[in-house]
Amino acid sequence: MKNIAIKHVLIIRFRQIGDAVLSTAICNTVKKNFPDAEIDMALNKNIAPLFQNHPAIDNVITFEENERHSMRLYLYKVYEIMHKIHYDVIIDMRSTLNTLPFSIFSLSTPLRIGVWKKYNKWVHNYRIKRDDLEGDMVQQNLMLVTPLEKIKHLHYSNDFSIFVAPYRKDKFRDYMENNGIKFNKPIMLVGVTAKLANKAWNEDRMVEVLKELITAYPDMQLIFNYAPGQEEENAQRIYQKLECSPNIFINIQAHSLCELAAMLQNITFYFGNEGGARHIAQAMGIPSYVICSPNANKHTWIPQNNTPADGIAATDYLSSEELANLDYQQKYDIIQAADVWKGLNFMLSILMQNYRRS
Repeated sequence: MKNIAIKHVLIIRFRQIGDAVLSTAICNTVKKNFPDAEIDMALNKNIAPLFQNHPAIDNVITFEENERHSMRLYLYKVYEIMHKIHYDVIIDMRSTLNTLPFSIFSLSTPLRIGVWKKYNKWVHNYRIKRDDLEGDMVQQNLMLVTPLEKIKHLHYSNDFSIFVAPYRKDKFRDYMENNGIKFNKPIMLVGVTAKLANKAWNEDRMVEVLKELITAYPDMQLIFNYAPGQEEENAQRIYQKLECSPNIFINIQAHSLCELAAMLQNITFYFGNEGGARHIAQAMGIPSYVICSPNANKHTWIPQNNTPADGIAATDYLSSEELANLDYQQKYDIIQAADVWKGLNFMLSILMQNYRRS
């Protein structure tokens, strides 16, 4: 196995923004150990633009929704991809029935790595058991790289990263300035709501925390992050409850993931509901503090690296056994505004000391 030359690597990571952003630690680790290897990443087309400028990803392979939901189109495209390039390594990060065809069409690939499932015994020749996936999500992802130890001793990187072209950052900075943002003052992006209603913390408690924030940090400029539709309605309602504070910039919007990434590169801090935007922020070195929904394990989804990141969850109040007796909303309601403010203020007090020195 040590004689295998790693020239082409395929990493398959369909699903949502946050999952894909965290998976870049695999790309960084593979590129660090095999700098001459060409790394391809298969993604949903709607999130692919975030990864176009990544130095550890040579090619982004995209799948549109109609291709993902048409078995004929999907299998034909996968077949073409796998017969166009001979991959030395396939890392199938989810190992679902939907992703198995990548390895089925390339059984000559020496290292076909997946998560242990009952149905992939004859497809993946290296399977990582979920029982062995300890630590946060980045550490769990990196377990999928361990079979490459058969080729050489690996140096792992737990850094996950996203890169934005400088012109995009500068263009969005100009847009922010034209809409009243002052870059000599701190800027916070606030995830006041969420795409899914059950992932948004209690609105009145969010308002309570933001009132404390505006009072304690009068120079802090708050940009509300939301998507059109119900999220926008929620954000506008919270804005009204905060009496349309001049600290809040309600009309600065990112209309694409690339614009969101460009915005995040121009801010000081991220606060709000846990989700993909926070993962992008941490991937860009932006500190964050978030409220985790009951189905988002705090220690799994807030990886620890050189960028300060923390949050609060129901598990900070009760044990898993105690929480098992509560329904979803009861678990969410445990999280109190005073405790969120305490955690947020602790991080901000340290951040602002460093900010004022810089």
